[in-house]
Amino acid sequence: MESIEKVEKRIEGNQITEGVIWKQLLKFFFPILFGTFFQQLYNTVDAVIVGRYVGKEALAAVGGTTGTLINLLVGFFVGLSSGATVIISQYYGAKNGEKVKEAVHTAIAFSIMGGIILMILGLIGAPFALKAMGTPEDVMNYAVVYIRIYFIGIIGNLVYNMGSGILRAIGDSKRPLYFLMTSCLVNIVLDIIFVVVLKMNVAGAALATILSQLVSAVLVIIVLVRSEDVYRLIISEIRLHFRMVKRIIQIGFPAGLQSAMYSISNVIIQSSVNALDIDTIAAWTAYSKIDALFWMIIGAFGISITTFVGQNYGAGKVERVHKGIKICLQMTFVTSIVISGILYIFGGYIYRLFTNDIAVLEKGIEILHFLVPFFVTYICIEILSGALRGVSDCWIPMLITCLGVCLLRVLWILFVVPHHMTMRTILASYPLTWIVTSISFIIYYRFFSKLKK
Repeated sequence: MESIEKVEKRIEGNQITEGVIWKQLLKFFFPILFGTFFQQLYNTVDAVIVGRYVGKEALAAVGGTTGTLINLLVGFFVGLSSGATVIISQYYGAKNGEKVKEAVHTAIAFSIMGGIILMILGLIGAPFALKAMGTPEDVMNYAVVYIRIYFIGIIGNLVYNMGSGILRAIGDSKRPLYFLMTSCLVNIVLDIIFVVVLKMNVAGAALATILSQLVSAVLVIIVLVRSEDVYRLIISEIRLHFRMVKRIIQIGFPAGLQSAMYSISNVIIQSSVNALDIDTIAAWTAYSKIDALFWMIIGAFGISITTFVGQNYGAGKVERVHKGIKICLQMTFVTSIVISGILYIFGGYIYRLFTNDIAVLEKGIEILHFLVPFFVTYICIEILSGALRGVSDCWIPMLITCLGVCLLRVLWILFVVPHHMTMRTILASYPLTWIVTSISFIIYYRFFSKLKK
């Protein structure tokens, strides 16, 4: 293995802490964006093939109902593990090779342990959660089959996410993209074989998903094992270093809790949607795949600014941090306006990829046209929370998000929706909470945050 001195010389040439800010953000942004696109694509392929070849009940099961629960559990762990990404980016920016090594091995052990826990929770608890959400009987059987198979293979999902987070933390966002492209192609081929050819219905879609995720996990582990840099993974040294676990949890727990609160509020929203007709449930499921175009772009900017801030903060370049945040907000604003316009105008055509059912299409376009104009109100939440996470300022942003987005949304669903039980009333919870939370983030960042101090 290389000496720490050699590695430090390589880190000194790190463009993230030295190059033109907007160029460095875009160089980091595009691989993350395309990676997120392919990650979303293989989820969408499941929905398209199942919706086309099995039916709208199976579409409702694979997308909306099970997706909400999966996002709840997996999202919590991914948020929790983001603490490892922040720590590694800070240590890497500070040229502390020994701490990078310790954090990497702890992170992989953490993901394996988390996968085992989530697998058990998913297998045992998911059917009860689906029933508690009011999943319709004609959807229930499909949903239980899909989610149980999905959680059997959850370890591969978490190992990939952690491994790709490690690579992004040191500035490598390209190889995680290549792994996801490979995984996506595997998933498409297996979907066609299992669902279309072998007629395995939702079980085939779930099996295709977990096998493709396993492929991406194996690829990222191979890269980490073969690396000659300080983040090299040595299988025999994978273990939990409890001081590092404590730091990961201190930084990552707020992000994990924030993700879980998002998902819990979405579970409650999904329960309200489930109380409506099957056409609305299917339309909402398809919409969640269509608007993913916006969310993956915003999420890519959020991940980019977290790593940018983490490395520059670790290198002591605070002024560069503030400039990066400002530029990232400007770039995200322009991008969100463009994407919102595209989805508003052409979203109806995209809906036809999922179904030709006229009733589902009409309800889906109504949902799309109501929510898309408000997307721009969300960007401050993503960018500012990502930036603050990069300097380990996590707890107050978590509270702002939980209160402004999650609690307010839940209160709306519990106290307003029952008196006006329509899809539009349910949808109104989104722009309301985005606007309130964005204003709160701007105030906190400008006057009270760790970066301000």
